[in-house]
Amino acid sequence: MPIYTIRIMLGILKCFVIKHYQQKKRSLEREREILNCWTFEFNPEMGSHSWLMGLLFWTFSILINCRFVCVNSQESESSVFIDGKTVIGRIDDDFICTTLDWWPPEKCDYAFSPLKIRLGGSLQDKVIYGTEDNKQPCVQFVKNVSEMFGFTQGCLPMQRWDELNAFFKKSGAKIIFGLNALTGRTIQPDGAKGAWDFTNAESLIRYTVQKNYSIHGWELGNELSGSGVGTRVDADQYASDTISLQNIVQNIYKDVEPKPLTIAPGGFFDANWFKEFLDKSGKSVEVVTHHIYNLGPGIVVCWKNMILEVPLCSSNLTFSFTGVDQHLVEKIIDPSYLDGEINTFSQLENIVKSSATSAVAWVGESGGAYNSGHHLVTDAFVFSFWYLDQLGMASAHDTKTYCRQTLIGGNYGLLNTTTFIPNPDYYSALLWHRLMGKNVLSTIFSGTKKIRAYAHCAKQSKGITLLLINLDNSTTVQANVKFNYTLSLRHKIKAHRKHIIELPQGSVNGNSREEYHLTAKDGDIHSQTMLLNGNILSVNSSGDIPPLEPLLVNSTEAITVAPFSIVFVHMPYIDLPTCR
Repeated sequence: MPIYTIRIMLGILKCFVIKHYQQKKRSLEREREILNCWTFEFNPEMGSHSWLMGLLFWTFSILINCRFVCVNSQESESSVFIDGKTVIGRIDDDFICTTLDWWPPEKCDYAFSPLKIRLGGSLQDKVIYGTEDNKQPCVQFVKNVSEMFGFTQGCLPMQRWDELNAFFKKSGAKIIFGLNALTGRTIQPDGAKGAWDFTNAESLIRYTVQKNYSIHGWELGNELSGSGVGTRVDADQYASDTISLQNIVQNIYKDVEPKPLTIAPGGFFDANWFKEFLDKSGKSVEVVTHHIYNLGPGIVVCWKNMILEVPLCSSNLTFSFTGVDQHLVEKIIDPSYLDGEINTFSQLENIVKSSATSAVAWVGESGGAYNSGHHLVTDAFVFSFWYLDQLGMASAHDTKTYCRQTLIGGNYGLLNTTTFIPNPDYYSALLWHRLMGKNVLSTIFSGTKKIRAYAHCAKQSKGITLLLINLDNSTTVQANVKFNYTLSLRHKIKAHRKHIIELPQGSVNGNSREEYHLTAKDGDIHSQTMLLNGNILSVNSSGDIPPLEPLLVNSTEAITVAPFSIVFVHMPYIDLPTCR
């Protein structure tokens, strides 16, 4: 074999390495040995053709199995500035909320206490309730591609309603139920016309009170605001209908306390529509809800006369699945794209505060990517970047509750649809629920734009909790926390080869913080297995959630945020006036 061929082979060896994440306990010396680009001296006299063939085979194996090119990762030293003087928002104790959708099978209480559950979705506006005064046959949804949303009208039997409420009672969940807002209206090309016929809904509410079922809130309609999905209702008419709902609730619950909330409109945000709706509904609406699917389609669907994704749909299709958005992950890890939703939160916050209403804002439904999400994206580790960033962003704009689509169902459920075991976002939501308190603190990160930073007063304990999300695949951030920030900032980048961080287990000076590091199994952000401080999170044979134990770290050390990781940091020794 010519010497230049050998040099080429050795050159390849010098530029490729094997990175092995599964050996958790290997020594730092071994780690450096593997991660460094190796160099060799070759003496032609010591080899044979067999040795050369073995070397060639080994080289080929490295090229086939190597997952990473030998590129230096980076380390960034930055600061997180937290303003401890004022509270910029307040969230509910049960801020975390999930949804249960209406879709039948053709479309398609772990640890949270309490958990809000919103029961609703597209087909709620095609549901009739099988109460005694309902004269129509109580039949199930039937798939029909010529119908709006691809299904005929369906009926909720009272036996099923009884079973649902038995489940709700056992789970201890707070239920928000979505009512059919299209009953009595005429569907025309420019929207649904006429007033809401509330007779059937009133009968359901009356039945619910007679049965002594607990409902946290009644929500009118689903995605009929603004341009609507399928159809729309004008803001002034919707305001009038919401006033009717409030009157019904007040009348039927006159001897019942606490009374359920009156909630609307449960649709996509349109500034002019929402402003008119709030101005005309007065104090009749107690919670104003909006939906968020800012990542676009998980699966593109076309229905007759209703094209949801115009560039990918043909106008002559009646019903089809035409593909997925191949750029979902790119959007999720792009801070500029994530920031695009700030405008929605900010505008709604300003509209609510400037109106005469006493309503508060909720995100009533949010799955990121509509049409059931996308497998190994919206049900994988990578989606916690988007989900936790949404929770932080919503909180910073005084959103009281955030309902995730969905508890179970589609590819964006907190629970696996077939096994019912938690997906990664479940654990992210649980850590938020346990650690992030009601008061939201202004937080600014100085340094790389790939770090998302949010801070709250700690929940049911002293101090504060900081959430850091690293959207960068190669930069480890060393973050120092400062309060009541100044403009004196220092930020530098230096090369390093260290990938596995061993954090100390105790404190030297008596002040220690608690850190919860979330990473993906084997570094694969499409993995459905999440690690907490290097340990796999999974339920045991009895279905019990594992303990979420933190690492104890000396308070004098910077917070280490590894590439493509999430860190919750509880600092009980921080005493802020706003958190007392």
